[in-house]
Amino acid sequence: MPSLSQLDPHQLKTLLATLSTEEKAALLYRWESWRRPQQAPPAGDWTGWLIDAGRGWGKTRTGAETVRHWVEQEGVKRIGIVSETAADNRDIVVEGESGLMNICPPWSMPTYEPSKRRLTWPNGAIATFYDATEPKQLRGPQHEKIWFDELAKYRYAEQVFDMAMFGLRLGAKPQWIATTTPLPTPFFKSLLKRPDVVITKGKTVENLANLSPTFRKTVVDRYKGTRLGRQELDAELIDDVIGALWSRRTIEDCRVSVIPTLKRVVVGVDPATTSRKTSNEHGIITVGIGSDNHGYVLDDVSDIMTPDQMARRAVGCYTRHKADAIVVETNNGGDFIPALIKTISPNVNVIDVRAARGKVVRAEPISALYDQGRVHHVGTFPALEDQMTQFTREVAASRDPETTSPDRVDALVWALTDLFPDVVDVMQSALSYSSGSSANKHWMGS
Repeated sequence: MPSLSQLDPHQLKTLLATLSTEEKAALLYRWESWRRPQQAPPAGDWTGWLIDAGRGWGKTRTGAETVRHWVEQEGVKRIGIVSETAADNRDIVVEGESGLMNICPPWSMPTYEPSKRRLTWPNGAIATFYDATEPKQLRGPQHEKIWFDELAKYRYAEQVFDMAMFGLRLGAKPQWIATTTPLPTPFFKSLLKRPDVVITKGKTVENLANLSPTFRKTVVDRYKGTRLGRQELDAELIDDVIGALWSRRTIEDCRVSVIPTLKRVVVGVDPATTSRKTSNEHGIITVGIGSDNHGYVLDDVSDIMTPDQMARRAVGCYTRHKADAIVVETNNGGDFIPALIKTISPNVNVIDVRAARGKVVRAEPISALYDQGRVHHVGTFPALEDQMTQFTREVAASRDPETTSPDRVDALVWALTDLFPDVVDVMQSALSYSSGSSANKHWMGS
């Protein structure tokens, strides 16, 4: 039977009219009849299959159907599935529209046990789920096959991958598949060069027929041809932007996995002015200064959320990292944020700061610290690092509050400015700290 994805609507309707009800039901779950040729597993002997494709290409469906093929056709019994977070495992890989619980037929439907992080099929096959934020979860377990979903986004991508490879040792033909939109990290680039990895490239436009008209209009048409669109839709590896204050190489050279004793830790917060689905993010970055007088970026929990959710998340970082202060920018109507934080946790030390001049002026001294090798990222922060390497004067000067705002960078700058007295001195002419905070007066030397 030809691939049904290649038929036009009339041809498909004519074919379906020749089938019985039972045959139609069986065809619904016959993936090899619906998939596009690029979604078929590679031929020949391969160890890894890397699907490097844009948003909406069908990566999740391909990964899930590959797992199903392993279980139903190859008799694989032990499978590992890794997502960026535990929530992604549940919401996308298991219960999502293209997830395993929705693509498996009734006669081969697995049982989901969230508390045990696993799916169990009627034939005894077991898929165990792992959270990419905890690489040590993969230390010890053994598998015949592994699926990495959105591998390039993992904060500890290389560590997770390495731990998984040590356990990929069961069965006659251990294999892994990774489905991801690309990011220009050294680890991801190294996968693209491996001789034992088959690469499948794909663009969003290849699957337009299965995407909603709203998505095509609001996302595909809007971002087509832009730098972001080339990365997220066309799956291009986009490296440094000319004129950006940070480069990928600078960030990579300063990346570490081990940190010294920290003298102080602060949570930088750059609040958004609205909390709609199309709003900017609330930037929340946690940074510490070590006994070596170097800065260490510890956490990034930025997201679109309500002010209350933002305050609770900031307090959560403050508690989790045993921080000394939460530094909050109070420009643009953010005066109420310190009070909101205090209602959640009265004992939190809040430092409110106010910008007197532009984002670039504030960020340049922090960029210089990176150039000097005095700031390090503990692990990988893809979204933050994307903003940093795209942060130019044009981006900073944008007046489109709903689409462009380097909120994560702003939060990073505020946190590092508070931690480095020398930077504060340099920036005194650019910043005006609010006069109502005794903590501010202390750090300004008053």
